[in-house]
Amino acid sequence: MLIMALALGFAQRCGTDSREPQPPAALIVSEPPAGEFYHGVFPGGRDGMCSDITPTELAAFRRVTGKTPTWVYFCNNWYESPAFPESTATWIRANGSIPYIRMMLFSSKFIPCPDPVYRLENIIRGRFDPELRQWMRDAKHFGSPILAEYGVEVNGFWFPWNGLWNREGGTYEDAVERFRKAYRHIISIAREEGAYNVRWVFHADPWDEPLDQWNHFENYYPGDEWIDWVGLSVYGRQAPSDPYYPSFREQMDKAYNRLVKMTSKPVIVCEFGTISDAGQAAWAEAALSDLTGGRWPRVIGFSWWNAAFYNDLVNAKNRSDMRVEDSPQLAAIFRARMGRNPRVLSQPATAVRSGWF
Repeated sequence: MLIMALALGFAQRCGTDSREPQPPAALIVSEPPAGEFYHGVFPGGRDGMCSDITPTELAAFRRVTGKTPTWVYFCNNWYESPAFPESTATWIRANGSIPYIRMMLFSSKFIPCPDPVYRLENIIRGRFDPELRQWMRDAKHFGSPILAEYGVEVNGFWFPWNGLWNREGGTYEDAVERFRKAYRHIISIAREEGAYNVRWVFHADPWDEPLDQWNHFENYYPGDEWIDWVGLSVYGRQAPSDPYYPSFREQMDKAYNRLVKMTSKPVIVCEFGTISDAGQAAWAEAALSDLTGGRWPRVIGFSWWNAAFYNDLVNAKNRSDMRVEDSPQLAAIFRARMGRNPRVLSQPATAVRSGWF
């Protein structure tokens, strides 16, 4: 089985001429067969900062959906620790899934914008190179496939890597270029340290906020030579006080058309979800139907945000609940559209990468 192999690792070397140094080889997640899909989950957590997920939460999602996720998504918050999250990654692997690590380089749980420490310029200038190099060495030592991303929803003002916060006395266009350079710098260190088992994702939001041309997500893209997959967050209603929430299809159609003009890379839905209300089941069923029905041919996977949290700016006592296990109707939809669908996979296809391209 794949998971037995993952636990052992796949340290390999290849090359036709042993007298010449060859790049290290590593096992990576490859794209699924045509017409099939990966699925993942962010399984919960308690403090709202996405790093404190547990095997119990993952087991609850697996139980109600009837299928093991291909990957499990979670945060690596650098205000907690800049170290590679080996403990969480290990239990995810032991439970049959791939770790998908959201690298969150900010200095406080309150997400300062701008961040006084992890500015893009500081990343570019190498201020955190020792930490990044150790992270990549540990990722390599982990020995099995990893998905990772930096700069989640970069085109949204709510995160400190957005161009709004990184002008450094220049233009917004300069700030956007700083993001591209910072992400390339991180991936360059991964390559130098031989962390070939990591696949890198560029993760945007379907809504450019601010709406200005300079902030369109296409402008932040580091380039095909750096990124393996591209992805989106696509949400319905996120708080009980939200007066309006768009359909998954409406958002996805617009953003997908932009993505496929930007690159030929595979597309994933890194995050999607909607809170428990009268429209939750219909929203989720329509989303899963379109995703697995091939409406967007480049889409190879999707990942539900299976959490309950407090984020209502109108009434702080309102809880936003997206957990499948809390709604029998939602659970039935996931079992039918995903759990019993043979085209939605648990086990990933894999390939040996002996170079980046």
